[in-house]
Amino acid sequence: MFADHLAFALPFTKAANPNTIHDAENLRLPFSKRIPDGIRNHFIAMCGEYVGTVLFLYFALSGCQVANNIRSSAGLTVQDTGANPQQLQYIALSFGFSLAVNAWVFFRISGGLFNPAVTFGMCLIGALPWLRGVLLFVTQILGGITAAALVSAMFPGPLTVQTSLGGGTSIVQGLFIEMFLTGQLIFTIFMLAAEKHKGTFIAPVGIGLSLFVAELTGVYFTGGSLNPARSFGPAVVVRSFEGYHWIYWVGPILGAIVASGFYKFIKILEYESANPDQDAAEAHINEIKALQQAQAGETGPKSRAAEKRGGGWGWAEPSRRQESASEARDDARTRPAPIDQSPRTNKDTPAQPANRQLALFSLASSSHKTSPIASPAPEPAAPPPTPGTRPSS
Repeated sequence: MFADHLAFALPFTKAANPNTIHDAENLRLPFSKRIPDGIRNHFIAMCGEYVGTVLFLYFALSGCQVANNIRSSAGLTVQDTGANPQQLQYIALSFGFSLAVNAWVFFRISGGLFNPAVTFGMCLIGALPWLRGVLLFVTQILGGITAAALVSAMFPGPLTVQTSLGGGTSIVQGLFIEMFLTGQLIFTIFMLAAEKHKGTFIAPVGIGLSLFVAELTGVYFTGGSLNPARSFGPAVVVRSFEGYHWIYWVGPILGAIVASGFYKFIKILEYESANPDQDAAEAHINEIKALQQAQAGETGPKSRAAEKRGGGWGWAEPSRRQESASEARDDARTRPAPIDQSPRTNKDTPAQPANRQLALFSLASSSHKTSPIASPAPEPAAPPPTPGTRPSS
């Protein structure tokens, strides 16, 4: 009671005490109730995607800045001596780990895409509405510019994170390198994040490793863009665009088209049937739980909640649960009863099945086989009438 009198109004809310907040309606801003949910959701996704893109590219570009400007024992930088494996690994690790961490943080808000090419691919396969995709596309470009500006302002020396062709790579070669590397990254996102399975919650780890592997190959030849926002942001900050800058847009977009086409192709062919039972362990657990509930004749609170939401993690859907229970009961009726191998003291006592329900069923079956229902005995024929007597009516 004393704490209630000391409670102050929470900022931007109408609740005077956090303990009085019991639903999400009271947590909303006072003016946000007048905004339609669709517009509000788009705005939330744009905010999350902008901040996530800024953080992802800030840490990735800052790692690239360190690798390009750090001096060796002789006082020379990579700009003077040329690229080396240590520098390439450092840049690849910076991009891969930054994507894994930030995608894991922001995927609940906006999906954690951070890449216009990935956004385009998600729209192509129908995982993202086109309106949301356009809004996120623009937001990611702005996030790339902001991240490059922050790196340029915070770190000493000129900004040296621009993407450029190297190692004698031609423009056509650079275009196809960007296309294939981006396609591999986007297909990884499709299979780990767009496809929902029991390993979806750790998808950011696989996606980050995918970018790491792609950067190991791409940094030396093309700068390892795989992301139009990653190349466009630094180019805007330094106000310098290479004549082949377009390959960092066309290449990733073509990679998204290739990855989307292959993904739809294997979906049409029902790829799940080629290597089935990938989630068999979880499905088996669900069937066991459904059978136990069916035998007990009751439904627990978790299964009732699952019925309301149509299934969920760890719980089978209602229709599948009923089918599993009925199949298990039918299997129990047709499968021969297991014989108890324990020693018996009475030789005349028949072996008992281990399961009580199967025992009753086995007893009924054996009695039916050994003691068939006898047909009713015929009634004795009436004795012939005695001569001279009249049969009674």
